Amino acid sequence: MALISDDILTVEGLAPTHQGRVLLIACGALAHEVLALKRANQWNHLDLQCLPANLHLYPERITEAVEKAVLAHQAAYNSIFVLYADCGTGGLLAERCRALGVEMIEGPHCYSFFEGNAVFSAHPDEFTAFYLTDFLVRQFDAFVWRPMGLDKHPQLRDMYFGNYTKLVYQAQINDPALDAKAEECARRLGLAYERRFTGYGDLAVVMAQAAAT
Repeated sequence: MALISDDILTVEGLAPTHQGRVLLIACGALAHEVLALKRANQWNHLDLQCLPANLHLYPERITEAVEKAVLAHQAAYNSIFVLYADCGTGGLLAERCRALGVEMIEGPHCYSFFEGNAVFSAHPDEFTAFYLTDFLVRQFDAFVWRPMGLDKHPQLRDMYFGNYTKLVYQAQINDPALDAKAEECARRLGLAYERRFTGYGDLAVVMAQAAAT
């Protein structure tokens, strides 16, 4: 089983069996974290191909975008790992990955695998929680506030978020500036604030498995 150090970056216990190239196809929202893990573990044989982060706003487009990326690059790599969870595709992405012969990360979405799918599934009562990751805290206006029209129509806030009770910030790193910004996001949405340090969760484990192929 992979062991993760205190900084949640270095993954031990798995080593590449050969130096063949491995391609990671990931959501652009994971780029910072994927590159941090890659550097920390010296996984120099892993290459990263990111798809646009705003695909999470259009989950019906994710499966086709992933398939195009796999078909475009599969001849050049020993293996390909897809760093998407289901992400609203209703099982279609998993079905397509099986047909293409590539593996993908398990879980319903990134909030689950960042916390760890087993831990996340133990909280079925959190359907009134609104989640942010480091990326979404940094890009809150670009990926939440403006796309929902709240910059022009702030009165819509209570219609969108009236059934939510809290904002949960899943922190991948310890950064006081991000903590403060996440708390400000909660205030702007009118929600209670909770911070959880999750680190990289199952993403680190899956990348270690990809590196060992």
